[in-house]
Amino acid sequence: MSLAPAPGAAKISAMEDGFGRRISYLRVSVTDRCDFRCTYCMAEEMTFLPRAEVLSLEEIERLCGVFVGLGVRKLRFTGGEPLVRAGVPGVMARVGARHLGQGLEELTLTTNGARLARFAPELAAAGVRRVNVSLDSLKEARFAAITRTGHLPAVLAGIEAAAAAGLAVKINMVALKGVNEDEISPMLAWCGARGFDLSLIETMPLGDMSGRVETHLSLATVRERLCQHWTLRPSAHATGGPSRYWDVAETGARIGFITPLSEHFCASCNRVRLDVKGRLYLCLGHEAAVDLRAPLRAGASDETLDSLVRAAMRIKPERHEFEIGRPAVARYMSATGG
Repeated sequence: MSLAPAPGAAKISAMEDGFGRRISYLRVSVTDRCDFRCTYCMAEEMTFLPRAEVLSLEEIERLCGVFVGLGVRKLRFTGGEPLVRAGVPGVMARVGARHLGQGLEELTLTTNGARLARFAPELAAAGVRRVNVSLDSLKEARFAAITRTGHLPAVLAGIEAAAAAGLAVKINMVALKGVNEDEISPMLAWCGARGFDLSLIETMPLGDMSGRVETHLSLATVRERLCQHWTLRPSAHATGGPSRYWDVAETGARIGFITPLSEHFCASCNRVRLDVKGRLYLCLGHEAAVDLRAPLRAGASDETLDSLVRAAMRIKPERHEFEIGRPAVARYMSATGG
């Protein structure tokens, strides 16, 4: 990948891109594997990477340190499903012990929840204070149909375990027209009763997936519908991610809207993504990436890696070009962790 500046980009320094956006949030995919096959995320039959192409946990740990040194204040571990990879809570513990309070402000995890009952206490001990759990339905048969392989009781048990371990829980729900749109208001009530925030997400055109146009649901429409039954007020709350939050007067909780299609949020983008092969993606909706694995395995110093990352900021595009009927990129959502 050439490191020529993006059109219209200005001179950059450190972790500021060519459009003046400070990059302070890194999403780290630790595996491309998942024990679910969600219909909007993965094909039913997937081919996964051989181990030799996947960053080792030690390599992930080192790169996290490089990014914290460059001004990243929030690290989120993702997958695939991060908890299917052995040793992930341990590497999070080491990263937390070294960097939390020493530049890093938050260490978080996105998960499907199926293994949280086992790992929640370990995650809390590692310094994780908040988890995002994907939950698209509270109806067992529907949940099984959306996830293809998921078991709802295991996820609900994981959510309970996370809360019991002292972790703040945010529920992520992909809004799917004709699939689960009738559950959005009940999900908001369910989350509010438990003190969980809820983020709704529009489907994103990543990978060659059928049925995406038919199930796309604009969250602008969803918000209008919710306002007929709930009192939503714009919130100043922010987590560093793309959710735009509203306070729910009836429950005291919040609802966030992640709207890559109906109301794109690129102007405030503060994120880059490290995939499981060590490629640094500058935008979820573009193929532009810089390989960090090759120099890392060739013995590059931290200073060299610093320079590569700073230079990569020049190719971060101003915005994505998502269109629901056309895949923006060939890779599946699971390849870069959303």
